[in-house]
Amino acid sequence: MIIIQGSIILGRVQLLSLEHLLPILLAVGVFLLLILHGKRSSIKTQSRLMHGIALAVSLTVIAFHLHKMLTSYYDLSKDLPLYLCSLLALLIPIYTYFRKYWMFEILVFWIIAGTLQAVITPDIAEGFPSFDYFRYWIVHLGLLTIILYSIFVLKLKPKFTSVFKSFFALQGYVILMVIINYFLDANYFYLNEKPKSASLLDYFGDWPYYLIVTQLIVFPLFLIIYLPFKLSEVKKRKTHLANN
Repeated sequence: MIIIQGSIILGRVQLLSLEHLLPILLAVGVFLLLILHGKRSSIKTQSRLMHGIALAVSLTVIAFHLHKMLTSYYDLSKDLPLYLCSLLALLIPIYTYFRKYWMFEILVFWIIAGTLQAVITPDIAEGFPSFDYFRYWIVHLGLLTIILYSIFVLKLKPKFTSVFKSFFALQGYVILMVIINYFLDANYFYLNEKPKSASLLDYFGDWPYYLIVTQLIVFPLFLIIYLPFKLSEVKKRKTHLANN
């Protein structure tokens, strides 16, 4: 935050600053409380709680975009909720309402891989207490909370085939963004230019090399995310055999 002649200019959130770390610590505390509450609740209550969180995340994105349309210039090439996490925030209530397993299979890898990168290296142009700041953290930490709640409370687990489903679904999203970027001269999903803030993409070279490297590591990354689930399954199987 910068103060110039009595006016406050909200600067870009810096890596490992209080604006970066405090929301994460608060989210961890809230999530632990949700797990404790969820494990003592009925399935109906668990579903309602998760759906309520999803609605709050989605409504935050809708309110943010309506506010931007009404109070400033809304640029279709930059401001549409088409970045992966914003789009997921709009769609997540569909998953929490219907709770289809195939949706979980796709979302578990998208959310863990995508939002963790966004949480570790936040790209927030205006810091606390801007609307954009709150929107960013509510969306990313909210999505993580929902998917982790699905895993630890609802006991959903991906299969090995889920890795392929999620990967190919991601390719469909990328193709859609390429088409939209072409017609809007945009940079959704950072397909034409890396984000201005520090990110993991900085280590992958300039365009188009960072896109190639990202595509090469996405599938192995999904496999790494799947590994703990596989190890847990193997451990349970060994325990079951040992007890019989």
